[in-house]
Amino acid sequence: MAKHILITGSTDGIGRETARVLARQGYDITVHGRSPRRVEDTVKELERLHPGGSVYGVTADFSSLAQVERMAETVKEGPPLDILLNNAGIIAHEYRLSEDGYELTWAVNHLGHFFLTLLLLDHLNEPARIVNVSSMVHATEIDLDRLNDEDYFDPVAAYSRSKLCNVLFAYKLHRLLEGRRKITVNALHPGVINTKVLTSTWGPVGAPVREGSKMTVYVSTDPSLEGVSGAYFENGARRRSAAVSYDEQLQDRCWEMSLEAVRKAGFSVKVPE
Repeated sequence: MAKHILITGSTDGIGRETARVLARQGYDITVHGRSPRRVEDTVKELERLHPGGSVYGVTADFSSLAQVERMAETVKEGPPLDILLNNAGIIAHEYRLSEDGYELTWAVNHLGHFFLTLLLLDHLNEPARIVNVSSMVHATEIDLDRLNDEDYFDPVAAYSRSKLCNVLFAYKLHRLLEGRRKITVNALHPGVINTKVLTSTWGPVGAPVREGSKMTVYVSTDPSLEGVSGAYFENGARRRSAAVSYDEQLQDRCWEMSLEAVRKAGFSVKVPE
């Protein structure tokens, strides 16, 4: 039976190229995007690349936890997932709040994926993999108490902090699941790739998206990484993330703050014991 992967942000950039590669390899894929039309177009493309396989489509704007919750409910109506690739990301160039009242970049890049992952934990077909797409520019320091402050906002700094939270989340979830569930949790830097985030901020200084998909495909599917968890990958190998990311107290605080943000917005979620 083909393995099933959900790739967030898979109607464009690295996510879409990853979906193309895995469709050709025979994976069943759930496509996610904000635009129903782009989701439909991507599903049709992947069906051509994977005739006889299963391709599904879901829509959600990750700036809305209500939409994330509805997306998770839709996903759970389908077959279990073997892999969850948390790939979608933005960089807000001005201070904006999400539908739930949180700084937009952090809300989309971290909080939406945090919520989705916890909602889908029991829909994973073990042994399973969770992979968070972070960045080499993930922050080396962070004040979690100021993430929502407009005075603390800078577009690149906010992006970097959200990417650090992706790593903190991966390491914390790994600690919670280790020895209890056959689910690995890792983070990665895909490379300096010409995605919308890169070109809108730094210009077209990166490599084509097909280069970025090499890391997402590798960490999500390579047999050599079976059982490897709580790790960060860059340039085709396991690397050290920022020193601050290994601070377990900071991991715990980021986790508790994220849970509180979800609950404050009016949602509940089951957390691993």
